[in-house]
Amino acid sequence: MKNKERLKTDKNLQNVVKDLEQVKVNSFHATQIQQDTNDRRHQDALNHEE
Repeated sequence: MKNKERLKTDKNLQNVVKDLEQVKVNSFHATQIQQDTNDRRHQDALNHEE
């Protein structure tokens, strides 16, 4: 069982890789990407309050 757990990719790391793979064209686009990240974190926080 532990070997199977080790083979699973960490979801947080997957999201970091996705963010790093995105090319930020300009500051406006970078701001939009950051806002998307903030929105996901905020929604996640709301989901965990219940």
